[in-house]
Amino acid sequence: MKVLVTGAAGFIGYHLSEKLLLAGYTVVGLDNLNDYYDVHLKLGRLTQLGIEGSSFIYNQSYQGDKHKQQFTFFKLNLEDRSALDALFKEQGFDLVCHLAAQAGVRYSLEQPFAYLDSNINGFLTILEGCRNYGVNKLIYASSSSVYGLNDKVPFSTTDIVDHPISLYAATKKSNELMAHTYSHLFGIQTIGLRFFTVYGPWGRPDMAMFLFTDAILHDKPIKVFNHGNLSRDFTYIDDIVGGISKIISAFEAGTIQPRYKVYNIGNSAPVKLLDFIEAIEEVTGKKAIKEWLPMQPGDVEQTWADVDDLIQDFNYNPNTDIKVGVAAFVQWYKDYYSV
Repeated sequence: MKVLVTGAAGFIGYHLSEKLLLAGYTVVGLDNLNDYYDVHLKLGRLTQLGIEGSSFIYNQSYQGDKHKQQFTFFKLNLEDRSALDALFKEQGFDLVCHLAAQAGVRYSLEQPFAYLDSNINGFLTILEGCRNYGVNKLIYASSSSVYGLNDKVPFSTTDIVDHPISLYAATKKSNELMAHTYSHLFGIQTIGLRFFTVYGPWGRPDMAMFLFTDAILHDKPIKVFNHGNLSRDFTYIDDIVGGISKIISAFEAGTIQPRYKVYNIGNSAPVKLLDFIEAIEEVTGKKAIKEWLPMQPGDVEQTWADVDDLIQDFNYNPNTDIKVGVAAFVQWYKDYYSV
């Protein structure tokens, strides 16, 4: 199969692309390499995929020696309708794994239009590409943020999610509704994945794992929101891409029955924020300097994924212990930044 992976220079997109390439898939990677966070990190991920360079010409294809013609990269904006239309027409994708988006709950309070451009208009462009060029298999990234202030745990895909508390969450809920429409009208099989706090090597600098490790190793204070009364369903990156690749295999085998479905993809074992910080302290051998702060707008006290459907339908098996995952990230961070 030829798979389009959007957000291929992003955290999850990079890891998924690598896994698919090693499994023998042909992958076309798309990313706009924006500066929401350090572009050098995105370029570093591309280097791992065999695409080296410090700058890329817009809408030009790139291939490296590592995977040769098996991996092609394009620097493109999702909302560029003419360029995306041409890409779908030329490449003949069998499946799309749409992971690109403007990420970040708090950033959506500052730059709301970026979320409409990328997450709404961009997703519509992907849906139109699938519709117009016969791609009837689509996996796309949703988010646990759609659950908003839901106080029922664990979070289930049968819960009502009509009360988002950030624009980012609203765009992700909109994606689920848009996917349902295209599934119903045009027969595209769509699977939405609500990600729960993904972490691991090559992770995003705006996420807690990265922020805490960086601060602790450099003797800087860490911001502990809601005075530490938070818990998250931290999910290691290998468990995430393992789950996605099982869905892709099922698509390839033709064993996926429903035309539209949404799944939680998490660890289903929430960890208290203070325990998470303690795990980093143990690995680094240093104590965190904590700055106690109130709850941030758009944030929630806890996340907890009910992943029974994903286990039943795809034999999903998240099994990375938090201490193992934290140790792997800290080691990567020390190696990458020569700490």
